Amino acid sequence: MTKALVNGCRIALFDEYPSYLAVAVKMRSGAFGGAASLRCRCIANVAYIANVIYTADIAEVLSRPLTFTNVAHIIIRNTADFHNRNFQSMLLIGKPVQRGATMNMILLKNVDVYAPQHVGMTDILLANDKIIEIRPDIEYAITGMPVLDLQGRQVIPGLIDQHVHSIGGGGEDGYASRVPALKFSDCVKAGVTTLVGLLGTDSRTRSLADLLSMTKGLTATGITSYCLTGAYEYPSPTLTGSVGNDIVYIAEVLGVKLAISDHRCSNPTKEELVKLASEVRIAALLSKKPGVVHLHVGAAAEGIRKVLEIIRETPIPAKHFRPTHMGGHLDQALEFATCGGYVDITAGEETPAKVKELLDRGCPSRLLTMSSDSNGSFPKWNERKEIIGMTYGRMTSLFNCVRALVNEQGMALEQALPFITENVARALGLYPRKGVLQEGADADMVVLGRGLSIESVMAKGRWLSLDGKILVKGMYED
Repeated sequence: MTKALVNGCRIALFDEYPSYLAVAVKMRSGAFGGAASLRCRCIANVAYIANVIYTADIAEVLSRPLTFTNVAHIIIRNTADFHNRNFQSMLLIGKPVQRGATMNMILLKNVDVYAPQHVGMTDILLANDKIIEIRPDIEYAITGMPVLDLQGRQVIPGLIDQHVHSIGGGGEDGYASRVPALKFSDCVKAGVTTLVGLLGTDSRTRSLADLLSMTKGLTATGITSYCLTGAYEYPSPTLTGSVGNDIVYIAEVLGVKLAISDHRCSNPTKEELVKLASEVRIAALLSKKPGVVHLHVGAAAEGIRKVLEIIRETPIPAKHFRPTHMGGHLDQALEFATCGGYVDITAGEETPAKVKELLDRGCPSRLLTMSSDSNGSFPKWNERKEIIGMTYGRMTSLFNCVRALVNEQGMALEQALPFITENVARALGLYPRKGVLQEGADADMVVLGRGLSIESVMAKGRWLSLDGKILVKGMYED
């Protein structure tokens, strides 16, 4: 925390959010004097305060290009506001993302907020890519600021999908069976504003370099995208020569992918799993990342037996292992969650019933997540492990499962949402920036229509779709 004096007033600067251009500032009750304190909810990482600007027209100030660096301005509409002990909100402009950047603000009125917990009817004020205020009856007369009345529509956090074959998966039935790559509009239709891309069975005709390029491209187009190094096989393919270096030196890489208990995997030993998890843990500590060993768990009866033994026999925390496709291993899923590990279930027609069963059997809801396996292949095998059919995962299955949990399993929306929002954000070390609607979080949100349909999607303060119309697509999409 940094402190500075402005015209005799002490300002507390909290440095958690270095990219802010605007934040809400609250004044503590009491007489405003030379020793009074203004507490910034969240603040740009600025070195000092430049000056207090008195103005009757905030919009006039906000319309100016922000060409300064390492300074901030408190904007107060008039002198009376400055001395009013009941004054609730002022605007503070901090360090711009780039020289000449301007402020983009949006006010959403009459919003039924699920944060994912049900907040109820309120308003949301956005500045650039951040939520800066959530409260009822927000009124700022800023010329040119869009004000959108959502008329009581439900608004939820943008969805997070942590298992996406963004450059396509498959290939188990020859070259023609390679699944096409993800389209940006697929994310928009599904309400996904943050994802983690990964490789699958095929790390021969598909590469980590392509995956990283796709990851950067998705982020540049408008969502937030991460990826994993590795693939099905062991030793893991990497970009830099080691899993640890990939995690430490490549910003987008959060961990490593590996397959176990599958006739297509390398059948890693327990000792090899320990070695890999240890390398990931060290890299996670050095890079301040979650350091996930994301495990494709096949249908073999062994499931995650080796992982459970590692947790019991070594000091490696359970949080580093992230088994997915656990819908076929519910007993082990419950045991793993009891050890404090996150359990991920692939979204599908049977998933809502399996989620409900796990919860009924005592699985902590905070440790349960769902992912789509989008654009990965779903081969069907006979008893001789020969392919007899093939389909692929779709990202829309993610929210379909939430809808089914509500409509078919009788679960409240606020109980079902964390499985694809807050829980995933916490598991990936992205909370509280992602997975929630609260002051200081990224402006990622989904507006729901009738029947829990996805009506509008916003990512980082930008509408990707509005009233059912897609506004942002990939560069080469029709």
